[in-house]
Amino acid sequence: GYNPELVVVAAYGLILPPAALTLPHLGCVNIHASLLPRWRGAAPIQRAILAGDTETGVSLMQMEAGLDTGPVYVKKRIPIEPEQTAAELHDALAMLGAGMLREYLPELLEGGLKSQPQEPTAVTYASKLEKSEAWLDWSQSALALHRQIRAFNSWPVAQTYLQDQVVRIWRARLVSSDVVQTEPGRVIAADAGGIQVATGAGILCILELQRSGGRVLSAADFINAVDVRGARFS
Repeated sequence: GYNPELVVVAAYGLILPPAALTLPHLGCVNIHASLLPRWRGAAPIQRAILAGDTETGVSLMQMEAGLDTGPVYVKKRIPIEPEQTAAELHDALAMLGAGMLREYLPELLEGGLKSQPQEPTAVTYASKLEKSEAWLDWSQSALALHRQIRAFNSWPVAQTYLQDQVVRIWRARLVSSDVVQTEPGRVIAADAGGIQVATGAGILCILELQRSGGRVLSAADFINAVDVRGARFS
């Protein structure tokens, strides 16, 4: 009934049916939070961090029946900062995408914006996040664990066991990537600066964490309530 010229989709999470795709005479466009064709799919922000990508961006694309397969009008890039969480990167990309719409929609409506097909050999897929991925395996490297904690902030949030209780890890920093002769998961130091934990390769310093049913605490506040000396995350 509205007879739209154009439909804009952002973070919708489902594939639009053909009836919706063909309703506007200019079709539907999507603001996608990746540099297509890298990271088509449901969780491009988190998958980019998990993979160790150093940059990402936003793609303004024409929608087709396939999953993020349509031609791309324009892409803009931003760096992924070494300590940036998925929640922080999401907000940065949202601002970037909003600016792109303001900049390019007039040209698109006038028919002057041209699209380019995606390179099929460069396609990667960002599968939907599963809660089971949130569990930390301390035999992995400190670098991999650091990426996992960043990628899963703010959902589903990285988690582990400490003294038979589930603890969620919200923020950490990489101390070193060198192999340490300590059992993975073992606390090797804890002070106001953080809780340093041995991993399969390197040391990870936990900065913010949360016990089940509790609030998010700094490491300094956490160790005032819980004695972690010599304890082991598992």
